Amino acid sequence: MTAKIIDGKAIAARIREEIKRKVDERVAKGLPRPGLATVLVGDNPASQTYVRMKQKACAEVGIESFGYHLPKDASQEEVEALVEQLNADPRVHGILVQLPLPKHLDEERVLSKISIEKDVDGFHPINIGRLAQKGREPLFVPCTPAGVMVLLKEAGVDLEGANAVVLGRSNIVGMPMALLLVRANSTVTICHSRTKDIPAHTRQADVVIAAVGRPRMVKADWIKPGAVVIDVGVNRVDDPTAKKGYRLVGDVDFDEVKEVAGAITPVPGGVGPMTIAMLLQNTLKAAELADKKRASQA
Repeated sequence: MTAKIIDGKAIAARIREEIKRKVDERVAKGLPRPGLATVLVGDNPASQTYVRMKQKACAEVGIESFGYHLPKDASQEEVEALVEQLNADPRVHGILVQLPLPKHLDEERVLSKISIEKDVDGFHPINIGRLAQKGREPLFVPCTPAGVMVLLKEAGVDLEGANAVVLGRSNIVGMPMALLLVRANSTVTICHSRTKDIPAHTRQADVVIAAVGRPRMVKADWIKPGAVVIDVGVNRVDDPTAKKGYRLVGDVDFDEVKEVAGAITPVPGGVGPMTIAMLLQNTLKAAELADKKRASQA
């Protein structure tokens, strides 16, 4: 049995078309064009690439983007002052501080400075806190986990009562992912570097979300036949036959696991495009929240 491939690229393209249509409608009605500010501190090449991709995606759907680049030795006060400036700028509906920040900066302090109404990355402590509480709704959900939930829905996965295993406990993916699955009434196990016998856990799972950053770690014998496998990992591995000298692989050994799983996401072309689609969706939502706030104050 070969798994059904969950095509994140196609699903994300459909979401982006819908966002573009809504942005065009807004502008035609005379409402402000949604605006996303990206803050990049330092010269991390991967971060630079991600920011460029986000700015390009904004342009494609008609969202205005404002790029801010601070030197790697920028002080805590300089970064926080920039965030405060963007909080006050009515053209900016969403603020994205590209992570990771240089080691001398306090990441949580910077993120907590972002207005909760502009926190399109969903990392503000209040948004994460609401996500963790029953009966509370965050304004925004972190983009990668939100994208995974859309992929699971599109694949027709019934999460009610399902056994789900999340590999990884990062603030960006693993922890919010687990919270979203709990909200969907799954029974969730979080595995991490100190977990004993990870394959024993994954073999019981109906859904496996891999987000650990270790190339091809998840093997076929880790997976229960017919399980759904979502691969969040993006890892560079050397490949002399590739044009760039490397290629991207996930945390899952795709060629092996697709022969056991019921459905699986590829890398690239699975979760990655969904992350950016969710960021655009959150930015549009932030603009709509700003409309309502303006109307209530008028």
